[in-house]
Amino acid sequence: MSLIPNAFAAEPAQAAASGPFGNFMSFLPMIVIFILFWFLLIRPQQKKMKLHSQMLAALQNGDEVVTSSGILGKIEKITDQFISLEVANNVIINVQKSTVSAKVEKGTISKI
Repeated sequence: MSLIPNAFAAEPAQAAASGPFGNFMSFLPMIVIFILFWFLLIRPQQKKMKLHSQMLAALQNGDEVVTSSGILGKIEKITDQFISLEVANNVIINVQKSTVSAKVEKGTISKI
């Protein structure tokens, strides 16, 4: 007696017993993982990017900012892509606007 025909015979019976939701139930774990990734990774990152772009749009001359490389300076001039920062007396550097990571309180430079 061979067990192979019995094993093949049992497979279609199980497929028929699973019903029309059998294929959906096999994809359910992947759907749940995607939903978890959305709420734990993607959505918070999108919120952070939105807040950063709002902060960049609200920058004005005279604001004190920190760049992503850690340079602290006072904004002297703003264009669409670049910002001129005064990092010391009469020392002005140009940085990309997107590298500004945070706006700090006025007077922070004088405290250092």
